[in-house]
Amino acid sequence: MRLIDKVAVITGGSSGIGKATAIRFAKEGAKVIIWDVNLTDAEKVIEEIKEIGGIGKAYEVDVTDRKQIEEATNRVIEEFDKIDILINNAGITMDATLLKMKEEQWDKVIDINLKGTFNCGQVIAKHMAERQSGVILNAASVVGLYGNFGQTNYAASKWGVIGMTKTWAKELGRENIRVNAVAPGFISTDMVKKIPEKVLNMMKEKALLGRLGTPEEVANAYLFLASDEASFITGTVLSVDGGVVL
Repeated sequence: MRLIDKVAVITGGSSGIGKATAIRFAKEGAKVIIWDVNLTDAEKVIEEIKEIGGIGKAYEVDVTDRKQIEEATNRVIEEFDKIDILINNAGITMDATLLKMKEEQWDKVIDINLKGTFNCGQVIAKHMAERQSGVILNAASVVGLYGNFGQTNYAASKWGVIGMTKTWAKELGRENIRVNAVAPGFISTDMVKKIPEKVLNMMKEKALLGRLGTPEEVANAYLFLASDEASFITGTVLSVDGGVVL
């Protein structure tokens, strides 16, 4: 197992890519802690992890609330002694074209996707720096690399995440902390499944592989980057998109 005895905090781990990553990490021996505003669903994921012999815990955490993050970090360290891996996965979309986007839509997406990533990264990086060891993985998106119609706020937040990833890699390398990002393309999550079939078919046609990706395929990318197999990789953005941007 590639993550034996590692302690991993995964934000937004109650569904979709976060859930798939939590279960994948548990199968590889990690002790998984899910931070999510939806505690009920997060606890269901932890139950699944325990059913396969894994170890995990769910905390109700809003990544925009600095105090909650600090308290949750202290709780994890008290119970598990350390945090080896942080997956900044929590994020939302609130789509609208530039001419129709409301200020609240902009603020909410930036607050969760960008500020939330900063909050968790800064708090946990301090703990990792003290231990001179750690891995931080941030959820970017191909939208952050190339933009997308109707997603000014989401694209800006994910481009910002990429910028933070590269900056943190430069700053934290001396602390033996690796920082990378994963940029998924069109992934078959519950959120995507709500999109009209016509649009889904267009998404599939854009990918060279002719289909949507699965949450498990993104989880595999996180697993590789979190493992010692990626011990000399930092500051990179790994696209998991089926060739949608070529």
